[in-house]
Amino acid sequence: MIDLWLKPLHILLVVATSGLFNLRVALRLRQSALIHNKWLKIAPHVVDTLLLLSAVALTWRIHQYPLIDSWLTTKVLGVLLYIGLGFATLSEHIGKGRRIFLWLSTQTVFLSVVFVALTHLALPRW
Repeated sequence: MIDLWLKPLHILLVVATSGLFNLRVALRLRQSALIHNKWLKIAPHVVDTLLLLSAVALTWRIHQYPLIDSWLTTKVLGVLLYIGLGFATLSEHIGKGRRIFLWLSTQTVFLSVVFVALTHLALPRW
């Protein structure tokens, strides 16, 4: 039963967290007052918490774990890098050029994490 909804839920939450992040970056780049809306401060935390819980449930379900399975270790390290870059990207006191550079960096890491998740390869095989 859990197989029917857990993975699709996890994927939906990945899309949601990415969408919320990109929305907040766009609002920062436009210097929009909407960035201070209460829902936009709360929703990412709710989505990210659910995303983390679904990730833990998936690792338990498939019996593969970080520090044991190299692809999952790579994915977790990528997620941590994505989080760090995300915080830097959303910082209030950086210039537009730096914000765009950091945003592009987060997108590169995000796509790398998705690649690892889809292929279960710790390093790409060229």
